[in-house]
Amino acid sequence: MASKPKTLNDLFIDQLKDIYYAEKQILRTLPKMAKAANAAEVKQAFETHRTETEGQIERLEQVFELAGVAARGKTCEAIVGIIEEGKEVMEDYADSEALDAGLIASAQAVEHYEMARYGTLKALAMQLGMKDAAKLFDETLAEEKKTDALLSQIAEGGANKKGQKAA
Repeated sequence: MASKPKTLNDLFIDQLKDIYYAEKQILRTLPKMAKAANAAEVKQAFETHRTETEGQIERLEQVFELAGVAARGKTCEAIVGIIEEGKEVMEDYADSEALDAGLIASAQAVEHYEMARYGTLKALAMQLGMKDAAKLFDETLAEEKKTDALLSQIAEGGANKKGQKAA
């Protein structure tokens, strides 16, 4: 017997599980990035985003509840790869003036992935008539955009310039 075709709702749940896993991995990685950072403002940005990420995970759990599905992640290869690249930056640039610029670049790769995923989830939620879920995604999307803008500001305000100096 052939399996039934996947629906838009199936895609929504798959994407939801994917970002749930990603956020949990990000939550585990942010303290390591904060510890590795040299500049206080970079450390603070990562610590602040860690607190926001906890709230984002809670919102995702609310969406799972709205969808009538248990909150469970599924391995997100994209975030695994992005985090792995971030670990390489921490190792390769540990004693470098360019470390903070590299950490910011790694964090922005994460933010851009999250913005893409949350934008998609918001659109799918709207299409599926899940207005409450769409509002929750919108809150998170606004936080991700704010974090990305802050990271750009920190990079342009000094981290990138400092990274130009020879160690």
